[in-house]
Amino acid sequence: MSKAASPSPSQRDTPGGKRASKAAQPSGYYKGTAESLGPEGNLGHLIKLTQTSLNRMIDQRMAPMGLTAMQWRPLVLIRYRNINTPAELSRHACIDTGAMTRALDRLEAKQFISRHRCPEDRRSVLIELTEAGKKVAEQILPAVAIALNTHLQGFSKEEVELLIGMLHRMLANGGQLTELDFIAR
Repeated sequence: MSKAASPSPSQRDTPGGKRASKAAQPSGYYKGTAESLGPEGNLGHLIKLTQTSLNRMIDQRMAPMGLTAMQWRPLVLIRYRNINTPAELSRHACIDTGAMTRALDRLEAKQFISRHRCPEDRRSVLIELTEAGKKVAEQILPAVAIALNTHLQGFSKEEVELLIGMLHRMLANGGQLTELDFIAR
């Protein structure tokens, strides 16, 4: 006699005892009330507060390097992802092209980057790190790691991986590509 197959992770019991796909309906955890969406349990609010806290701590660590939040991200993308055009930097950093141009202007003034025309397409600008830019870029990821690890104090490795997986799932549920999905394209 064979056992009934256990439900896959994408299925759950509904209050009526029927199985339903998680993708079929929103979970219904939140109601449209002030009590349900209060600041203590509102996931969107808590994610925003966490992002603000992370950004503040990272900015404090970048200040001695002479960098702001808008400036360190392009340096990381150029150094570690080999992204070298303003349009691609803008797309990967999720900021508009005007803001990226201003950030690049400031980085060029600090002599962290240089810009030159693409030989194959004179309409395109290529960006590369200067020696000073390479030196400062090497200091950025350790500072970001310290800020992230500070916020994750007391979490086990499994809890961190679970949190990452859940956030990816929330992005997928919302129809938003994650950066990893974007890079894979």
